[in-house]
Amino acid sequence: MLTSIHTKLPMIDKEITHKFYVNKLGFNLASDKDYKAYLMIQKKDLKFTFFSLLIFTLQKIIIKFIEEKNTNELYQQFINQKTEIHPKGSLDIKPWGQKEFSLLDPDNNLLTFGQSID
Repeated sequence: MLTSIHTKLPMIDKEITHKFYVNKLGFNLASDKDYKAYLMIQKKDLKFTFFSLLIFTLQKIIIKFIEEKNTNELYQQFINQKTEIHPKGSLDIKPWGQKEFSLLDPDNNLLTFGQSID
């Protein structure tokens, strides 16, 4: 039986990715070990592993949906911190019954945060 998803995302610069997720999004390191080509972070039950790419093309954006219990509060927190929201990703109620917003991380991974309004 599946119980969780552990997401792996590409990164170009480990230091920039680390600062963005820790300083802007409030994640913590998931391990005290430092792996040269990997970065493991977590926030509550969310766990991301980033892997370093030597050659990275931005032809494809990886999209991740992160369920949030209070999307309004999180959105306002990011606005107050001056975290850049995707130009087409402002907080909005979608036709499929989700309140969502999106942002791009430093590696062009699209992160969508949302909650059901049903």
